[in-house]
Amino acid sequence: MAKIVIIGNGIAGSTATRYIRKYSDHEILMISSETEHPFSRTALMYNYMGHMHYEHTKLYEDWFWEKNRIQIKKSLITSIDTITKTINTHDSEAIIYDKLIIATGSKPNKFGWPGQDLEGVQGLYHFQDLERMEAASQNGIKRAVIVGGGLIGVEMAEMFLSRDIPVTMLVRESSFWNIVLPNEESSIINQHINDHGIDLRLNEELLEIKGENGKVSGVVCKNSGEVISCDFVGLTVGVSPHIDFIKSSDIAINRGIKVNEFLQTSDPNVYAIGDCAEI
Repeated sequence: MAKIVIIGNGIAGSTATRYIRKYSDHEILMISSETEHPFSRTALMYNYMGHMHYEHTKLYEDWFWEKNRIQIKKSLITSIDTITKTINTHDSEAIIYDKLIIATGSKPNKFGWPGQDLEGVQGLYHFQDLERMEAASQNGIKRAVIVGGGLIGVEMAEMFLSRDIPVTMLVRESSFWNIVLPNEESSIINQHINDHGIDLRLNEELLEIKGENGKVSGVVCKNSGEVISCDFVGLTVGVSPHIDFIKSSDIAINRGIKVNEFLQTSDPNVYAIGDCAEI
């Protein structure tokens, strides 16, 4: 009986875990540094808006894992040694595996903007992002600036509006999501966003994030040069594979972890699935 370790408990990792148990009796350990129990990532906004609590977003009841003999562990993986088949955690624990599945998903993009690591600058992807957004809101946000015109940006804007926090959106396109939508539909969305009180800036990008005492204090617009005062900046300009800890291993990577048609990496005992994998 093999020991199978899954890094990541998102939809890819938890689904793989469930089906491995369905078709085998292997020992299974699922590890995540984000939360102990898998949850619905798309429900983060409903947590913030008060429509749901974290307990309502769990993919399965807590008893599911023990009943199905699936070990779950909350820990941060720092490195992988494919020679000894060992993964190392932030607290110096070494975990041995026979087969390893990497399902670490994505992380919000950052493009080297000055000030992008200031307090109050973040994306909305992980549960910790929700916690930081909640803490910032409780401390009082006078204005939030959201960079990017994708679906996560719209969600973040709706979240702030639910608490009457003013929002400015910087969208580099000439009309919202016009790379996907016909002109008429894109125009309707522009109007809808404006009608809800959002300060929508089309044809505009981020140049720099200003800060004071380590915290965000404003943004500089690239095209107009205008400085917009704010105390929160949401970066919603897409995501990229979350593979930083893989770079010290001998597992082949490009933009993501390189896999074949069987989702097998350059090491025959290691697989990658979901957003972190590149076929």
